Amino acid sequence: MNIIAWIVLGLIAGAITKAIYPGHQGGGIVGTMLLGIIGALVGGSLGVFLQTGTFQFAATGLTLGGIFLAVLGAVIALFLWSLLTRRAA
Repeated sequence: MNIIAWIVLGLIAGAITKAIYPGHQGGGIVGTMLLGIIGALVGGSLGVFLQTGTFQFAATGLTLGGIFLAVLGAVIALFLWSLLTRRAA
């Protein structure tokens, strides 16, 4: 997957995640993009794990299923990030 597709997937998944996740999450457009890219990696790895039963570091593609997995992964990543920052504060 080329870098432009990763950026587009990151923007789409990050924006959807920030829209459905309750509370305030700062970060601006760069934070949204990074959240979506991390979500694509987490969601892709989760998808590979559910399909094969083995853990592999993988990313999703720019498809409808890939966007769904990226949003799911971004929600998980945002939840874990909020847990980490809440404890530190």
